[in-house]
Amino acid sequence: MKVRLDEWLKREFDPPPAIRTARLWINAGKIFPTPVKVGRSYYVEQNAVFQDGTVRPRLAQRIPQ
Repeated sequence: MKVRLDEWLKREFDPPPAIRTARLWINAGKIFPTPVKVGRSYYVEQNAVFQDGTVRPRLAQRIPQ
């Protein structure tokens, strides 16, 4: 199930970063799996992770189970 970006940020970070920062992370590919934009809002998988590095997860880790 997907949740709105602002809700996901509140769950993952204390205090949560600004929405603008999170949108920059999305464009940089730092949130995986990649959020989906619907209208003006981004929706993120509940189990999404923030990765602040250049290493992407292996294919086996990216396949949903």
